[in-house]
Order: sequence, then structure tokens, then C-alpha cells
Amino acid sequence: YAGSPGIRVTPETEVTGTDEKGLPAGKAKVSVTAWTENTKDGQQVTFTLGGQSKCCTVADGCAEAEFELENAHLWNGLDDPYLYTIQAELYTDGEKMDQVSARFGCRQMKFDPENGFFLNGRSYPLRGVSRHQDRAGVGNALTKEMHREDLELIREIGANTIRLAHYQHAQYFYDICDEAGMVVGAEIPYI
Repeated sequence: YAGSPGIRVTPETEVTGTDEKGLPAGKAKVSVTAWTENTKDGQQVTFTLGGQSKCCTVADGCAEAEFELENAHLWNGLDDPYLYTIQAELYTDGEKMDQVSARFGCRQMKFDPENGFFLNGRSYPLRGVSRHQDRAGVGNALTKEMHREDLELIREIGANTIRLAHYQHAQYFYDICDEAGMVVGAEIPYI
């Protein structure tokens, strides 16, 4: 849908304390929208997040649901980059027609002009690099191995953040940054 995989997940996170490791813990309200193509109003989408499922009716080409995670496992950067997976399945007359899933982290980020960056309510100084998605001989057609190598080199120098320069980078790179606990700044698609 509009250049996306057809699913959008928006977690709103509230920090309520700390976990057994001393990392921020909290709760989250997770809103999810799945868009459909060539479907009729009245078809069903079942969203599944953890042990929770919600069945929603397609209307105007999309289905929406909200989940409450009372004890959300927060994405805590390099310390604990926990990711959830949400799945959406489209049904017609009880028969599964399609499915899509998305991974996401429950996190709260804030920039303060006096005190810097905060992740889940705690000071989290950002140290990082700017990255262009290109290499000699291949331009920006990087392989997954090349993306992984770039991330490994960035982590090796001790960085915890990456500015992705000038354009949208491959979705694969965003995904492995989420898995690794990297805070990513993505620019508008300028080029």
C-alpha cells in the first residue's frame, strides 16, 4: 500500500518503572492498520500480537485495531533491542486469503535542547556516524551481506546511532538496525 508492505504499527509507550535488569519498563498502546486491495467491505482481518488476537471488519479498504500491553518489554537500544511481531491475516468466508506481518519496538524517544537525547525516560547520549548506501562497483545495489558488514563496522567503533544520509535506504538495513539496537535518523527522500 503506497510503497509499504500494507501494515502500519504505532506504539505509544509509557515508562512506568524498571525491569529486573534495571532497564526502563512500561506499558504501551499499540495501534495497527492493515490496508487491503481488491477486497470488499465486510471481509475480516485478524490481528495477532503475542497471545492477543482481534478480528476486525474491512471498511474502505482497511482494517484497524488497538492492543494494550500492560507489561510491555521495551526496546532499550543496545542494552535490550526487544522487538514484537504483529500479524494481520485477511479472511473471506473463513478462508485465509493473505497475510502480512511487521516487527516493531515499544520505545519512547525525546530530544531535549539542554540535556540531550532520552530513550525511555533515561539519558542516552548518541554517538554515531552518517551512512551512504553505496559501494564501489555496485552503487546503491548492496547485498544483504554488505548491509550487515556496514552495520558490524559501525558497531565495532562503538556507535549507537546512524544518520542515513539523503534518501531512503533499503528496508533491510532499517530492520537489522532495529534488531541491533541502533537509533536511526532517516532523512526525507530528497534524492
